[in-house]
Amino acid sequence: MKPLTLPDFSRRWDCLSLGEVMLRLDPGENRIHATRSFQVWEGGGEYNVARGLRRCFGLRTAIATALADNAVGRLVEDLMLQGGVDTSLLKWVPYDGIGRQVRNGLNFTERGFGVRAAAGCSDRGLTAVSQLNPGDFDWKIIFASPNGAQWFHTGGIFAALSGSTAQVAAEAIDAARQHGTPVSYDLNYRESLWKSIGGKTKAQEVNRNLVGKVDVLLGNEEDFSAMLGVKLKGVAEDFAELPIAAYEQMLRAVAALCPNLRLVASTLRTASSASRNAWGAIALYEDKIVHVAQREIDILDRVGGGDSFASGLIYGLLAGKPIDWAVRCGVAHGALAMTTPGDTSMATLAEVERLMKGDSARISR
Repeated sequence: MKPLTLPDFSRRWDCLSLGEVMLRLDPGENRIHATRSFQVWEGGGEYNVARGLRRCFGLRTAIATALADNAVGRLVEDLMLQGGVDTSLLKWVPYDGIGRQVRNGLNFTERGFGVRAAAGCSDRGLTAVSQLNPGDFDWKIIFASPNGAQWFHTGGIFAALSGSTAQVAAEAIDAARQHGTPVSYDLNYRESLWKSIGGKTKAQEVNRNLVGKVDVLLGNEEDFSAMLGVKLKGVAEDFAELPIAAYEQMLRAVAALCPNLRLVASTLRTASSASRNAWGAIALYEDKIVHVAQREIDILDRVGGGDSFASGLIYGLLAGKPIDWAVRCGVAHGALAMTTPGDTSMATLAEVERLMKGDSARISR
């Protein structure tokens, strides 16, 4: 595996993400089917990474996406603006009045508690972003000076939205590579997205093509199996124990399948309950394994933990930190993100660094 190289610093953005941004409706401590009120957040697998890099780590980030131009879309935009992510690449699509032709995605998510697992119910058909086509963004201008990005991030959720979004992702990745921009890709397998368009067979066809173009690949054991066909061996179905040797074998198999990769990383999660998980990570970089051992953490809202791991890892790489520091940063940021509601991180860099040092949760005042 070749080392990762970063471009010069004369770029408009530190990170540009490509993906869908949905309106998340959160029933709090209630159930979706029984609640009478929801709190709203914005969220999306690729967007969450850009927002984490902006709000926690202070980097300049942007999102390339599309929304239907109605009150719901404007609410999502307002939430994105609060997150500080540049929306200059947001495309507005005229709304047809009732959503027969285009709409905005809704994501109803329960946090879970104890023996009751977190659960989600998406309502995202015919969304504006799913109807993007190659040529809708001029990637050559976006990635060239005076624009450009230090890093580009997208993933398997965006690629699953439609046949055309996978093509848009490939077009963007090719342009990023032409301009020397490193590309990260989070597999983020979602059964609900692939079920009606060919299932795991289609997922592997699409993602093997895209992963063959990227530098940094992120996921977990289910992602690598469902999206690439690389299975984790020697682990029970309940994932009660996660043998590191098996994960190392899996990461090396992924690297052999895709020799273009510079870094492959997997989060490590053992869920004893919805409220308490063991959390860690393992990465393969320059043919060496970096392992951050699992530690028990309390969970308020697990959604977005993997995205926050990604943004912490990417921050470490962009900051020129050693690979073990970057992986530990990702683990710490993911852990903190799961202590607050919503998809996105509310952590600060000082909190991340304090957790990385092993400091306790004593009150700070």
